[in-house]
Amino acid sequence: MSAPNKSYDPVEVEALKPEQIERMRDEALAAFAAAGDLEALAHAKTAHTSGTSPLALANREIGALPPQAKAEAGKRVGQARGAVSKALAARQTELEAERDARVLVEEAVDVTLPYDRTPAGARHPLTTFMERVADVFVAMGYEVAEGPEAEAEWFNFDALNFVPDHPARQMQDTFFVQGPQGSGSEGTGGEGDAGVVLRTHTSPVQARALLDREPPVYVVCPGRVYRTDELDATHTPVFHQIELLAVDEGLTMADLKGTLDHMVQALFGEGVTTRLRPNYFPFTEPSAEMDMVCYVCRGESVGNPDRPCRTCGSEGWIELGGCGMVNPKVLVACGVDPEKYSGFAFGFGIERMLMFRHNVEDMRDMVEADVRFTRPFGMEI
Repeated sequence: MSAPNKSYDPVEVEALKPEQIERMRDEALAAFAAAGDLEALAHAKTAHTSGTSPLALANREIGALPPQAKAEAGKRVGQARGAVSKALAARQTELEAERDARVLVEEAVDVTLPYDRTPAGARHPLTTFMERVADVFVAMGYEVAEGPEAEAEWFNFDALNFVPDHPARQMQDTFFVQGPQGSGSEGTGGEGDAGVVLRTHTSPVQARALLDREPPVYVVCPGRVYRTDELDATHTPVFHQIELLAVDEGLTMADLKGTLDHMVQALFGEGVTTRLRPNYFPFTEPSAEMDMVCYVCRGESVGNPDRPCRTCGSEGWIELGGCGMVNPKVLVACGVDPEKYSGFAFGFGIERMLMFRHNVEDMRDMVEADVRFTRPFGMEI
């Protein structure tokens, strides 16, 4: 901005010429009239009334004029800005009235209609999905087995070949209801003095099934389990698992693979297959991680940037859980002759599967008892 100059001719200041002021005013009025809603009007208001609008910038140029010219230029700019403000207020009143009238029509409620004060309920999707998986195996001849959630440490760990110093037995992973008797530290007691824990998996039901039944044994074990995890979008200290155990003469990994393929096809449709990746679990040997081919892209997203898949991350496979042949030590602990019988087992988390199947992004939604989460799943029986 230049200093006042008495010899400066105000007519030569382009922004203060009468025709320029009229043009700025007319552009603002036209923009307000063209705004179809309050959001568009807000954008027009910023463009034509803010400190960087054309009229505001022209108003700054008045300070550079000689004293005798300031009054006339100021009056001209002030009248234009006043007309703009008046037009803005009038258009805002019109648009607010239109919005209010539209809301009255779109959100009208007929209060004379009868209302059912007992809305339709919904079973929790975790329950219905566990039952659906169990039904797949019941149809194959398996039996549903259950066990206590407060479990003896021997069933939860020792019978499943967890050594006394296994990390999973420590307090940071396991809820201990009662510590072992005659032991200096929890989770390390020997035979006969084991404590009581909230079961960390449903595998203790498998051990109980082997002790209660004579082979052949075919059971599926759904249920609630507990671990000392923090509650967040992908973890919860209380969750659900479903495990399967088959013990009979001559069972092999081929039988396990065929059972897994049948399960995923029954749940996700024809053509969905599984694969096994080597892993380690104390209660199975050999052990494997079970993956299934992505039921959304069927593996076609792998290496194909034109068809990305959010479900599997364009990897083509989804990890479900662990599996393997039952460790002979587990069979011996449960009184089964490993020379005569063999078996396989696998299990996976119900919450994880539900997140895959229904695009649930936050596991906390499953445990907050909000009917808005459960109601869309309906009353599947």
